[in-house]
Amino acid sequence: MAGVLDKIKTSIQDGTREISRAASGLNTEIQQTAANNNVNNPLPSDFASEVNKAAKILNSFTDPKKEEGADQHAIPKEIFKNALGLAIFTVVKAGFFWSGRVGSGLVVAKLENGSWSPPSCINIGGVGFGAQIGADVTDFVIILNTKEAVKAFSRGENLTLGGSLSVIAGPVDIGGEISGSVIEAAPLYSYSKSKGLFAGVSLEGTIIIERKDANNVFYEKQVSAEEILSGKVETPSGKIDVLYNAIKFAEEREINHHH
Repeated sequence: MAGVLDKIKTSIQDGTREISRAASGLNTEIQQTAANNNVNNPLPSDFASEVNKAAKILNSFTDPKKEEGADQHAIPKEIFKNALGLAIFTVVKAGFFWSGRVGSGLVVAKLENGSWSPPSCINIGGVGFGAQIGADVTDFVIILNTKEAVKAFSRGENLTLGGSLSVIAGPVDIGGEISGSVIEAAPLYSYSKSKGLFAGVSLEGTIIIERKDANNVFYEKQVSAEEILSGKVETPSGKIDVLYNAIKFAEEREINHHH
């Protein structure tokens, strides 16, 4: 079994490289598709774009004003109170290489003092995504609920979701009522949207890969995800305010249910 997994991992790493290569050609096409479907560009792009994308995705799950129908399935703010980290990313079905998916995004962690760390960039690879909707492009917000989950995202090795790090669909806020058994805490809560619609997409077997190159460029030095997520790295000023503002809104919003 291990041999198979290694092969899959290698093919995903090669795949990620190949995808980056092919992506430049496909990029315009996929960006166009993404734009047409009202979703975000799933291909790895520069850090500033990743930050803007993450802020936009987060808003779409938390701010009904920013997105039609978001209040039908908002991520409850209680979930953010207890969150120890967030992974925000977009994936695309990569049928043109293997029956997998590929994507990009970032991770932030909550520091001891309650503020949020700078973001660390990630790539997503994976096989066998169970997409209930079969949509091509899906936005995700993953809530990291435990210290172990944050550690797993900080390690710098490729991380496979599922198994010891179980992912369940997170509880949603439907008109002030929280649905889903909040009692069942899992290390990771997953929220997903395709074409602006809430989508229950399973993330078992998804592989998260740290984008060291993008991080090093952004922070202008060699940095590890661990250093970034534990707040040991200075954030280039102003560059990620849009993301912090989106998180702050998610944590503090007053939801007005009387439209």
